[in-house]
Amino acid sequence: MNCRMILILWLLGVAAYGAETPIRVAVFEGPGVGSSSQALITALTEEPDRTIQVSRITADEIRDGKLADVHVLVHPGGSASKQGLALGEPGRRAVQEFVQSGGGYLGVCAGAYLATNDYEWSLNLIDAKVVDKRHWARGTGTVTLRLSPTCTEFFGQANRDLEIYYAQGPLLARNEWDDPAVPDYESLAIFATEITQNGAPKGVMAGTSAAVRSVYGHGRVFCFSSHPELTTGLHHWIPQSVEWLAAGKTEPNPR
Repeated sequence: MNCRMILILWLLGVAAYGAETPIRVAVFEGPGVGSSSQALITALTEEPDRTIQVSRITADEIRDGKLADVHVLVHPGGSASKQGLALGEPGRRAVQEFVQSGGGYLGVCAGAYLATNDYEWSLNLIDAKVVDKRHWARGTGTVTLRLSPTCTEFFGQANRDLEIYYAQGPLLARNEWDDPAVPDYESLAIFATEITQNGAPKGVMAGTSAAVRSVYGHGRVFCFSSHPELTTGLHHWIPQSVEWLAAGKTEPNPR
């Protein structure tokens, strides 16, 4: 066997190994994590053709450097403030450094609140404000999203408008102060309808961003305000987002 043939076989072996290498995902576990966390884990593992390995990770483990062992960190629904405060400043800094160096971050509902730069306990991964914070508890129920053409293609959806379960997630909008240290986001979906329970005013929710993604340093960020993992027919959005997040280091976002 000549050297060229050996090289070809070696490259084929590397490619095959790379295709089967699992994506290691760590789901945050601790104060502020709600019951939807289990549904999120199920969504990540219910498709046998996807090579995703899921574990849980605590604030202490994040501060101790355990993020070095994973490709993507997920912060699920629940209480964003409790999750952010549980991390503490050292933990939040560890998450920022993880994404900065090429890791992926997925935030769902509370995890999306956490990703903004609008609170003292925020991770500051996306340059986003939360609209109408006073009425954050605006209720739960089914809402209609309008997907961007990019989002429709990315998730393979036939229609741009679809229904999804919502449970008091953030209404995301551009930060008027445009922090140059935090990347702008790409809006993939907006709310086409709204929920106005508990005194929340009408005419506020519709038009705000419901799904966004961004580049942060060499890493990537993906956030859902609503809950694909709790919506029949949309569970695949979670592993598909994780695969995009773990697709490899990217060039830093130009500013």
